[in-house]
Amino acid sequence: MNALQYKGYVGTFEFEPDDDAFHGEIAGIRDVIHFTGRSVDELRQEFQEAVEDYLSTCAEIGKSPEKPYSGRFMVRVSPEIHRLSEAAAKATGKSLNTFAAEALERAAKETIHS
Repeated sequence: MNALQYKGYVGTFEFEPDDDAFHGEIAGIRDVIHFTGRSVDELRQEFQEAVEDYLSTCAEIGKSPEKPYSGRFMVRVSPEIHRLSEAAAKATGKSLNTFAAEALERAAKETIHS
Protein backbone atom coordinates (compact mmCIF):
# COMPACT_ATOMS: atom_id res chain seq x y z
CA MET A 1 0.00 0.00 0.00
CA ASN A 2 1.19 3.47 -0.81
CA ALA A 3 0.53 5.89 2.02
CA LEU A 4 1.36 9.37 3.28
CA GLN A 5 0.91 10.72 6.82
CA TYR A 6 0.21 14.26 7.97
CA LYS A 7 -1.23 15.57 11.25
CA GLY A 8 -2.48 12.10 12.16
CA TYR A 9 -4.26 11.60 8.84
CA VAL A 10 -3.29 8.91 6.35
CA GLY A 11 -3.62 9.34 2.63
CA THR A 12 -3.56 6.26 0.44
CA PHE A 13 -2.77 6.53 -3.25
CA GLU A 14 -2.15 4.69 -6.49
CA PHE A 15 -0.54 5.60 -9.77
CA GLU A 16 -2.98 5.73 -12.70
CA PRO A 17 -1.01 5.24 -15.93
CA ASP A 18 -3.91 6.42 -18.12
CA ASP A 19 -3.82 9.80 -16.34
CA ASP A 20 -0.04 9.77 -15.81
CA ALA A 21 -0.79 10.87 -12.24
CA PHE A 22 -1.15 9.67 -8.68
CA HIS A 23 -4.66 9.68 -7.21
CA GLY A 24 -5.24 9.48 -3.48
CA GLU A 25 -7.86 9.67 -0.76
CA ILE A 26 -7.75 10.45 2.95
CA ALA A 27 -8.42 7.20 4.77
CA GLY A 28 -10.32 6.57 7.97
CA ILE A 29 -12.91 9.35 7.87
CA ARG A 30 -16.47 9.41 6.52
CA ASP A 31 -15.93 12.49 4.39
CA VAL A 32 -14.50 11.67 0.97
CA ILE A 33 -11.44 13.79 0.27
CA HIS A 34 -9.36 13.19 -2.85
CA PHE A 35 -5.99 14.57 -3.89
CA THR A 36 -3.93 14.23 -7.08
CA GLY A 37 -0.35 14.85 -8.17
CA ARG A 38 1.87 14.14 -11.15
CA SER A 39 4.95 13.59 -8.95
CA VAL A 40 5.46 12.29 -5.44
CA ASP A 41 6.40 15.78 -4.24
CA GLU A 42 3.26 17.27 -5.82
CA LEU A 43 1.14 14.46 -4.39
CA ARG A 44 2.54 15.04 -0.89
CA GLN A 45 1.84 18.78 -1.19
CA GLU A 46 -1.71 18.18 -2.42
CA PHE A 47 -2.35 15.69 0.39
CA GLN A 48 -1.17 18.16 3.03
CA GLU A 49 -3.29 20.91 1.47
CA ALA A 50 -6.31 18.57 1.44
CA VAL A 51 -5.87 17.93 5.18
CA GLU A 52 -5.46 21.65 5.90
CA ASP A 53 -8.53 22.47 3.78
CA TYR A 54 -10.54 19.81 5.61
CA LEU A 55 -9.51 21.17 9.02
CA SER A 56 -10.20 24.80 8.07
CA THR A 57 -13.57 23.95 6.49
CA CYS A 58 -14.58 22.10 9.65
CA ALA A 59 -13.59 25.13 11.73
CA GLU A 60 -15.54 27.50 9.45
CA ILE A 61 -18.75 25.49 9.67
CA GLY A 62 -18.39 24.66 13.36
CA LYS A 63 -17.93 20.93 12.81
CA SER A 64 -15.44 18.90 14.80
CA PRO A 65 -13.07 17.24 12.33
CA GLU A 66 -13.23 13.49 12.43
CA LYS A 67 -10.28 11.85 14.01
CA PRO A 68 -8.87 9.40 11.54
CA TYR A 69 -9.18 6.44 13.90
CA SER A 70 -10.54 5.84 17.37
CA GLY A 71 -7.87 3.35 18.42
CA ARG A 72 -10.42 0.57 18.90
CA PHE A 73 -11.41 -2.16 16.48
CA MET A 74 -12.41 -5.80 16.56
CA VAL A 75 -10.49 -8.45 14.67
CA ARG A 76 -11.98 -11.81 13.80
CA VAL A 77 -9.53 -14.70 13.56
CA SER A 78 -9.83 -18.45 13.51
CA PRO A 79 -10.02 -20.24 16.86
CA GLU A 80 -6.55 -21.68 16.19
CA ILE A 81 -4.98 -18.25 15.65
CA HIS A 82 -6.79 -16.99 18.78
CA ARG A 83 -5.37 -19.91 20.80
CA LEU A 84 -1.84 -19.48 19.43
CA SER A 85 -1.91 -15.72 19.98
CA GLU A 86 -3.09 -16.09 23.56
CA ALA A 87 -0.35 -18.65 24.26
CA ALA A 88 2.32 -16.43 22.66
CA ALA A 89 1.12 -13.42 24.66
CA LYS A 90 1.28 -15.36 27.93
CA ALA A 91 4.74 -16.68 27.04
CA THR A 92 5.97 -13.10 26.69
CA GLY A 93 4.21 -11.93 29.84
CA LYS A 94 1.84 -9.66 27.95
CA SER A 95 -1.90 -9.38 27.62
CA LEU A 96 -3.39 -10.52 24.33
CA ASN A 97 -4.32 -6.91 23.60
CA THR A 98 -0.76 -5.66 24.13
CA PHE A 99 0.70 -8.56 22.16
CA ALA A 100 -1.66 -7.95 19.23
CA ALA A 101 -1.17 -4.17 19.29
CA GLU A 102 2.62 -4.56 19.17
CA ALA A 103 2.38 -7.09 16.31
CA LEU A 104 0.07 -4.76 14.35
CA GLU A 105 2.38 -1.81 14.96
CA ARG A 106 5.43 -3.74 13.68
CA ALA A 107 3.56 -4.96 10.59
CA ALA A 108 2.11 -1.52 9.83
CA LYS A 109 5.48 0.23 10.15
CA GLU A 110 7.16 -2.36 7.92
CA THR A 111 4.44 -1.95 5.30
CA ILE A 112 4.20 1.84 5.29
CA HIS A 113 7.93 2.51 5.55
CA SER A 114 9.01 -0.08 2.99
